Amino acid sequence: MAGTGGGARPSIYPTLLYADARAAIRQLTEGLGFTELSVYETEDGTVMHAELVQGGGAVMIGSKGRGGLFDAAMKDAGPAGVYVVVDDVDAHHQRAVEHGVEILMPPTDQDYGSRDYMARDAEGNIWSFGTYAPEIGV
Repeated sequence: MAGTGGGARPSIYPTLLYADARAAIRQLTEGLGFTELSVYETEDGTVMHAELVQGGGAVMIGSKGRGGLFDAAMKDAGPAGVYVVVDDVDAHHQRAVEHGVEILMPPTDQDYGSRDYMARDAEGNIWSFGTYAPEIGV
């Protein structure tokens, strides 16, 4: 959703739960360039809900074991994969490397015209960052 602006709201939000949501937020912001929009925590540091933005998209983060129906439904869920559009793949990749993010695939030109790289976060979720941004007619 690169280039999307003017207050447009995404209509899809990947939502991930982490054993250490605070550490995940640090890795996503410091190492992968997300911006913390909001974080709601309990007194003991459990992240009930957080929103991180990147370009025109956002992801929601929470702590595993926080309780509630979503937490129970996600209890045995495996890692997720999320694709994020960025303008400068190589600079984004370099930032991730500098922060010790595990890189699974360095920046690579794809046959369909995108330039992508792939990383794994500290809890096994797969994050792909690239230039592919299909027009979806919104």
